[in-house]
Amino acid sequence: MDILADDRTKQLKAFDDTKAGVKGLVDAAAGGVVDIPNIFIRPPDEVAEDLEVSKTGLQVPVIDLHGVGDKGSLRRENIINEIKHASEKWGFFQVGNHGIPTIVLEDILKAVRGFHEQDVEMKKDYYSRDPERMVKFNTNYDLYMSRAANWRDTLIIDMLNNYHLDPQDLPSICREATINYLDHLTKFVDTLLELLSEALGLEPSYLKRLECEKGKSLAGHYYPACPKPDQIHGLNKHTDASFITLLLQDDTGGLQTLHQNQWANVEPIPSALVVNIGDLLQIISNDKFKSVIHRAFGNVTRARTSVACFFHGVATPPKTYGPIEKLITKERPQMYCEFTVIDYLMKFNSRGLDEKSGLNCVRI
Repeated sequence: MDILADDRTKQLKAFDDTKAGVKGLVDAAAGGVVDIPNIFIRPPDEVAEDLEVSKTGLQVPVIDLHGVGDKGSLRRENIINEIKHASEKWGFFQVGNHGIPTIVLEDILKAVRGFHEQDVEMKKDYYSRDPERMVKFNTNYDLYMSRAANWRDTLIIDMLNNYHLDPQDLPSICREATINYLDHLTKFVDTLLELLSEALGLEPSYLKRLECEKGKSLAGHYYPACPKPDQIHGLNKHTDASFITLLLQDDTGGLQTLHQNQWANVEPIPSALVVNIGDLLQIISNDKFKSVIHRAFGNVTRARTSVACFFHGVATPPKTYGPIEKLITKERPQMYCEFTVIDYLMKFNSRGLDEKSGLNCVRI
């Protein structure tokens, strides 16, 4: 077993040292058959477990935010009720008419795709696993911890501890589009936090006052065409260590969420954003809102691009979060201990993404 583990470690390091990512494997095939290292093949027991979970034709809720600015109106009240239902029952929903121009969304997807598809020598300077580096590119943050590597490369912009992003630190190919997208997303998340606060029966400014949107990270994912999507994951099943995650995906598809022990497709909708309740919001809502397991598959014939923004809250200086007092009742006693974001993330990042949710670490 030790010999096998040693061999796997050597394979992982050999792949990592190329600094070319999964896209480098595809490029090396030059249009021929891609040589897939064993480190990407999922264990047989995991594949078999998947076959036991059925798929459903149910779709995650889609919420039209048109009229959300009319405070006190029946339309806004209906939107809040829809968000409440989606957050409690699904933990996932899509939003349209969110106010971010389509051109801004198209530009960021094009920019992320452009970064990953440029010549590998242009990307190598950014390839890093240094947790202190703000802008970096790599394949799987948990490459050396997971049971099987994922068929995915990621451009990471880490604004967890430093809220100021110098545009010059970004790759030139995606600089303008990234700054523009972040500007629009920051405005939208303020509206979303208001709606989520009201859906919890709190004042509109409640979650904003907790600074749930402060520290964040942006991940520009690129999933090259995958020869064996039945044996290789694009993104292992997991929950997110965030308050909320906002995802923009292209029209390729492949994202799935677990609902009532069935996998539901999160079908791409033009210009829509996917809203994902994270672990931290489940904790402070005292289990009212649900952080659910999700995963992503690659596509046999085409690459998939997505852009995820994780809103983690305040990490430094350490700020203590815990279940909101108003949401603790006799019928629903306190479910979780208090925590700091930095401690939660350290535990989350110290394990493979394909392991169980970190919620049990703080559950009473």
